Parts: sequence; structure tokens; C-alpha cells
Amino acid sequence: MTPQSGRPLHVVVSGASGLVGRSLVPELESAGHLVTKLVRREPTHERERQWNPGARQLDPALIDGADAIVNLSGARLSRLPWTYNVKKEILRSRVNSTLTLTTAMQQARVAPPVLLNASASGAYGDRPGERLTEDAPRADDGFLPRVVERWEAAAARAPEGTRVVNLRTGLVVGPGGFLAVLRSLASLGLLTRLGTGEQHWPWVSLIDEVRAIQHLLTSGLHGPVNLAGPTPATANEVLDDLGSELNRPVVLKTPSQVIDFTLREAGRELFLSDQLVVPQALLEDGFVFRDTTVEQAIGRALRSPQRVEEDDEGGPL
Repeated sequence: MTPQSGRPLHVVVSGASGLVGRSLVPELESAGHLVTKLVRREPTHERERQWNPGARQLDPALIDGADAIVNLSGARLSRLPWTYNVKKEILRSRVNSTLTLTTAMQQARVAPPVLLNASASGAYGDRPGERLTEDAPRADDGFLPRVVERWEAAAARAPEGTRVVNLRTGLVVGPGGFLAVLRSLASLGLLTRLGTGEQHWPWVSLIDEVRAIQHLLTSGLHGPVNLAGPTPATANEVLDDLGSELNRPVVLKTPSQVIDFTLREAGRELFLSDQLVVPQALLEDGFVFRDTTVEQAIGRALRSPQRVEEDDEGGPL
């Protein structure tokens, strides 16, 4: 079942203080929707409700009768290096938050009919030379593919009849997150090419990430949906466009071997993996991207005020 387009919706959002959530919530509210934010801390606003995904605690009454849940919760992948404890938290935070929600949905008197659950393009692993639509299988090995497998399996435990969408997102280009890190490096003259730089980085502008989530609230799409820009970009193209916007040309180069040695698994999966991800489902569903190139996305992000995401709720993107 899908809520009707055009009428106000009641949307429950977790991970609302992350990069995506902090833009999504005001957009939903400005469109006339009622938003309930799930927070781990003590609520400080009338539309906030407390939950404890670490202990798998959520009162089913808090989501009862809502039209949709958007789950953006999860520890940031940028916590480097990926020590054993960091990897444990990356996995646990995603799976526990999702299971907490699907369990509450099972117990609710009137369960929300839609679950839009964060996921990651890391599901595909290192796939040079492949065009990765939603029909492409997950990679057989690697930390992120294993995380996504368990993450999406947790979402699949929503009640029968729920329309579950797995938001397979890569690099979100906005005034914060990964771009803020690159911008800081550029200001110090330390922006560097990573490996050959020919590996494709799946990217999407923050504004299109938010618009796509809004579109999916009332779309009929289900299962994995690639939230990636329509024009693929290599790592070199992303870095060159950023350097050009900042008048900081990229002159340094870090060999793949150095990245592999210093960051190990995180370096290979976050920076060196080649993923030409195509948003086929969104395009076929009639979604029109506002930023069609990574150059446009970077330009928009750099013109926007920078935001600092709170550690309390995180948000994986």
C-alpha cells in the first residue's frame, strides 16, 4: 500500500540530525507533511519522540497510524580507521535501528504501510567495467556488502504488505559530510588524487537525495533503489571539479598501495572501489534530477551554508 500523492502525510524520521535528515525534515514540513522525529536523547521539541535502538526499544504507539517511516540511522562510515569496534558499531547501528523499527511495525495496531530504509551503494563492491543497475547482485565479499546484506534483511522483516525501499546511496554531495572533509583538505593544499583516480564514485547531490526520498514516499517502487546522479563521475572528476571551484588544483597523488596500507579495508572500499551505479529505477519512474553532473552538485554545495551534523543521531550519509 502506498499513501496517495498530494495529501499531507504523517512521516516518522529517524537519523533526522544527519546530513540528509537535516535537509529532509524541513522539506517535508514545508510541503505540509507532519513529521515525527525519533531521537535517542531526551526530546526537546513537541514533534520529537524518544527511542533506544541500541536496546531495541521503541513504543509501537509512537508509529501507530503513520503513513511512512524514513530510517536514516547509522554510525558514519567516515570514522577512520575501521577498527574492530568501529566496524561492529557500523553494523550494529544499522541493523539494530532497522530491527527496532520493523519489530515496532509488527506490534503496531495500524502499521505504517511504507518503510524507506537507508542502504548503501557499497553493496556492489569493486566492479570495474560494470554498469550497476538495481538488478546487479550484491558483491560476494567485503565488509560493506556484508553490512548491506544484513541491513536490508532487517528491513525485509517489516510486516507483510509493507512497501519497503532500500535507499542505496553513495557519496552525498552537500555542505557537510564527506565534501566538508575534502574541502578542509583543499584549504590546506592537501587535496590528493586517490590511486589511479579512474574508479567511479557513485554520487548524488543532497537536494536530489532529499527530492528522491520525497518522490519515493508515494511512488510504487520497492526493493533496492539506486540514489545516484544520472551522470557517472570518476574520483579524478570529483576532485578536479572541487579543486576548480575552490581554485585549488589537485597536484598531489596518493598511490593505491599507500591507501591500502594505511586505511586497509576502509581505503579499498570507500576510496578505491570502482562503482558505476545507475539510477535506473528512479529514471524509469519519471524522477527528474535537478543536478545532473557532479560539477553542478559541488557548485551548489559550496554555495550553501555548512552544517554540522550532531553525533547523537548520526545518520549514515
